[in-house]
Amino acid sequence: MPTIDVVIELSHDACLAHYEGRVGQVHTYSLDGRKVIFPAEALRRVVTRNGVHGYYRLTFSDAGRFLAIQRLAR
Repeated sequence: MPTIDVVIELSHDACLAHYEGRVGQVHTYSLDGRKVIFPAEALRRVVTRNGVHGYYRLTFSDAGRFLAIQRLAR
């Protein structure tokens, strides 16, 4: 399954907008500079009181559908 490593820096308020459904997708960049878009519902698995900050690995199916998100140690 394809993976891509991204940097996500979202405040608590920005995460709330995603959580409430006002924003349906997250737009960010991979560590190698590619633009990455994935479903906002994925943030529910990694959001904290401070938002989402750090490096994450996204896993997609061979058809390009989002499957998982995992925080990377850095």
